[in-house]
Amino acid sequence: MKIYTKTGDKGQTGLFGGERVPKFSQRLQAYGTIDELNSFIGYAITDVSSEEVKTVLKDLQPKLFIVGSDLATPETEKNKKLKITRTPESFTTETEKLIDKFESQLEVLKKFILPGGSKGAALLHICRTIARRAEREIVELNNSEEIGSNIIIFMNRLSDLFFVLSRFENKYSNIPDIKWIP
Repeated sequence: MKIYTKTGDKGQTGLFGGERVPKFSQRLQAYGTIDELNSFIGYAITDVSSEEVKTVLKDLQPKLFIVGSDLATPETEKNKKLKITRTPESFTTETEKLIDKFESQLEVLKKFILPGGSKGAALLHICRTIARRAEREIVELNNSEEIGSNIIIFMNRLSDLFFVLSRFENKYSNIPDIKWIP
């Protein structure tokens, strides 16, 4: 199978279900940012020190594929016949449990912190900001098209998880968080 299809040479791409849309469409912006986030997670896995954090990140990657395919498949009558896994509520509840678990091992924040510390923590902060951008793009998409109700909530929790994981990674690496001093 060839990797290039030439079907996008005129600036359009196909969604699951066959609909063709411009490559600048909000739907593509949203799931393209999910893909970018997944790539940065893969990069973070190569540099985090904590095996526990690596396990969490590796578990997130296939979940983001589900979110991406959910976003790439408009919720139309025609597409209901497709066997697309939609983003389940369990993604959010599992993420909340992880946030609580890791946060319980950290000191209470009394000041804002700056992104950084260890390289692994810095990469997790990048993941956090990409997750926030993805959330904004998904919210914008939701203003014009119907999307699954669990996607925005999961993405909101996911950025919180990256924040907590970055702090945990610094603690695990014995590198203090960088406190913001105005």
